[in-house]
Amino acid sequence: MTTPSVPARVGRRAALAGAAALAVAGGAFPASPAHAVNATHSTVVGTKPAAWTPHALDGTVYRILQVGNRVYLAGSFTKVRNANTSAQLAMPRLMAFDATTGRIDTTFKPVVNGTVKALAASADGRSIYLGGAFTTVGGVAAPRVARVDAVTGARVAGFAPAALNNQVNDMRLVGTRLLVGGAFQTVGGVTRRALAALNATTGAADASVNLRLEGPRVTSSGVTAPVKVEALDVSADGRRLVFAGNFSSVAGQVRHQLAVANLTTTGATLSGWSTTRYQPQCSRSIPTYLRGVDISADGAWFVAVTTGGAFPGTLCDTATRFEFGTETAGKQPTWANYTGGDTLLSVAVTGAAVYVGGHQRWLDNPSGRNSAGPGAVSRPGIGAINPTTGRALAWNPTKDRGVGTAELYATDRGLWLGSDTVTVAGEYHARVAFLPLP
Repeated sequence: MTTPSVPARVGRRAALAGAAALAVAGGAFPASPAHAVNATHSTVVGTKPAAWTPHALDGTVYRILQVGNRVYLAGSFTKVRNANTSAQLAMPRLMAFDATTGRIDTTFKPVVNGTVKALAASADGRSIYLGGAFTTVGGVAAPRVARVDAVTGARVAGFAPAALNNQVNDMRLVGTRLLVGGAFQTVGGVTRRALAALNATTGAADASVNLRLEGPRVTSSGVTAPVKVEALDVSADGRRLVFAGNFSSVAGQVRHQLAVANLTTTGATLSGWSTTRYQPQCSRSIPTYLRGVDISADGAWFVAVTTGGAFPGTLCDTATRFEFGTETAGKQPTWANYTGGDTLLSVAVTGAAVYVGGHQRWLDNPSGRNSAGPGAVSRPGIGAINPTTGRALAWNPTKDRGVGTAELYATDRGLWLGSDTVTVAGEYHARVAFLPLP
């Protein structure tokens, strides 16, 4: 294989060009992120999966990233195999394969001692940042963040990240900063709850991102969990950050489970954009219920997906579109699509569709209570929503449900799925599948 380059995605070059123009004009903002926006498609992807993708034989695939002609899988799996073979390969938690043939790359051999939940490519595409629950990489201490060579998987010399005391759930590279969100409460021994930045070259803690997340929501048993961020996303121009978690306060302001921040070269500040729609309680056993967010390629809107149960008047178990617009309080959804009582875990906005994944049985089901209410359509495990109307599209490949589809990732060739299950469109595709564009 050749040395990878930064993936070419529709919209990314335009974003970089716009950033360069503003830089000339003296604007203060970070460079565009390398992995912030799903590819833009003019049509919905097909319903028949590619036959050549490899299989992960246990655990869950939590994250997928393409860099050049390599695709990287991250998760809790330990064994994999190529399509149409029976030979099992030990590739615990992180692997790479050819994006065209699907053949597993046996030269990429990182040694990671715990689950990997987040990936980001370096600006030049020669290395990959990892985030998760691990504490060592290559036998050397790497508390929850690491950087490895994109070809060999060896640790990158000179990157010694500040220690995080709990796991990372998501990350984005934005200019010279690596933004990380998770369940950690300290970074390098300094309080920095759930959201932080590291220097992308050295790994040192970057104090410029300190939004002071507080007030975790309380379970029905009265237990208060640490503040955490479940998911985050950054707009293509690198100016806006959306993050979701179990907090109720950000930078001293009320923000229930969802917040927006503005990014510049000097740091991050809380936006005036806010909504109270995620303040109500859903299931008492699930006090925090946001699970995924994705920003549109043009940076004008985003979609959040949730768990929580079917509760009238709430946004539990929904995919919900919000516009950014003016930075004001009291934002209301453009639309919400209800599953009727089933969890959504992942979302990918592509222009032609808003793809959602989880262990849902239905979409278009606002009256359902773990049942198919009037108008409900069957969309097991994965579905597609019209970005304008918020109604389910006819697209319905079907997928076994399990815990759910943990990852949806669009490239210029189609849509990748990552999960804990083995059947897509009635075919065996263990924990990873690819649905090409027609």
